[in-house]
Amino acid sequence: MIANAAFIATFLASAVEAIELVTIVIGVGATRGWRSTVIGALSGFGVLAVIVVVVGAALTAIPIGPLRLVVGTLLLVFGLQWFRKGIVRVAARGFAGAQGPDVHDGELWTEPGLDWTAFVLAFKGVLLEGLEVAFIVVSFGASANQYGVAAIGGIAAVVVVGAVGFAIKNSVTRIPRSLLQLVVGIMLTTFGSFWALEGLGVRWPLGDGSIPVLLSFYAATGLGYVLVERRRLVALRAAAPA
Repeated sequence: MIANAAFIATFLASAVEAIELVTIVIGVGATRGWRSTVIGALSGFGVLAVIVVVVGAALTAIPIGPLRLVVGTLLLVFGLQWFRKGIVRVAARGFAGAQGPDVHDGELWTEPGLDWTAFVLAFKGVLLEGLEVAFIVVSFGASANQYGVAAIGGIAAVVVVGAVGFAIKNSVTRIPRSLLQLVVGIMLTTFGSFWALEGLGVRWPLGDGSIPVLLSFYAATGLGYVLVERRRLVALRAAAPA
């Protein structure tokens, strides 16, 4: 009974972190390209595995706050850039991506070398959320004296959520790129705000439950700015000489 409870609790708690991890990887991959994103994600898992093996049960002694601040700030910087560009492009082309003048999306990496933006975002997202999962496994495993069961629960959560994310990957890539950039900008801005403020010591009233609230706020803000920008473009076209 104790083992079952430890597995379920670890699985559910780890699934929350895994959803954030997979969301970042899929968003960055669909927007920037998959090669560098996958390399960054695998590198993150590799570093995480080394940390877990070397540090082990002492993992909870690692200060997570500074890491949250660094990763959150990075996501916030890139997220706000994509948020702004997504608003401009959706306003110009419409949510279906077919209206208005063609606007070059530019963010999709086509060079032969490594896209360090995609690599770093995927790497840091995987490392931070992976460490969160590892903390959950160690904490739940210690409280129930079931490290093995807790580890299986944490790994199972990442595998299941990752499989679901991989299954919907093609559906995500079919979203018009202008709209996709706005959606990814909203997600990165949401996670960046949440983690950066947590790293500064801010206690969110709902814990992880504050993320959907932040997401809704940024989505509503983005929609509002799209409408404002859309009206501005219509007025400019109407005023332009025939």
